[in-house]
Amino acid sequence: MPNPSPARVHDFTVVSNEPIADGIFKLVVSAPACAAALKPGQFVNIAVPGNAMSLLRVPLSFAAADAQAGTIEIWYAVVGDGTERLSHMAAGDTSTLLGPGGRGWGAPAGCARALLVAGGIGVPPVLCLARELAAAGVAVDVVFGAATAAKLVGEAEARVLGAGEVRVCTDDGTAGHHGFVTDPARELLAANAYDYVATCGPAPMMERVAGLAKEAGVFCEASLERMMSCGFGACNTCNVQTVDGMKGACMCGPVFDASKVVVF
Repeated sequence: MPNPSPARVHDFTVVSNEPIADGIFKLVVSAPACAAALKPGQFVNIAVPGNAMSLLRVPLSFAAADAQAGTIEIWYAVVGDGTERLSHMAAGDTSTLLGPGGRGWGAPAGCARALLVAGGIGVPPVLCLARELAAAGVAVDVVFGAATAAKLVGEAEARVLGAGEVRVCTDDGTAGHHGFVTDPARELLAANAYDYVATCGPAPMMERVAGLAKEAGVFCEASLERMMSCGFGACNTCNVQTVDGMKGACMCGPVFDASKVVVF
């Protein structure tokens, strides 16, 4: 396991915290040193005030980091007590976060075209990667999915950054393709020559995307979700089973070579 962790505790101030979809919020915080250090695919561990009994930070990926402005943009779904309390933080509120955490995306050298596939709240780290790749001149195609149109995020941002193909899917058919992201992902992999596939979202989705990439002979990375309690490799609560043994997601991930993951 890598040592030492690059993560440090940083004070932050909330700039804004607003809903952007059903049950999904966009939090912007000012934390200049951390914003300057973050790389796409890494995460931060946030101390959310409001419950003295809750000792653990909330690990969250980020959609954008602006080193010049000193801000970090985090999209999160309200799914439990921690994120519920987080949704009530307002502009001017303060706390601390631990970051930058873990290993981010690693597109192969010479990558000319990439396919990025995300579902649900897996969109933010993939969108962050898409922005970096597009800025580097890499052609980017994206497939984003959600349970329903009211929970779909990232489509407009992907179009603004210049993604070539932008496909959206919903489980109930209320927007885009009626079905799973794996359907258009399969079509795109069959129709185009990709150098890289990146995916984040529900585990069964990532496992299937990884399988499609393997069939197409394309290198694939997956950003895995685990409960990264400490965020710096001390607690062993975020282990991922790989062909090389158990690996801590907070240090060796959250982004992994998908071909090496045994259990997504």
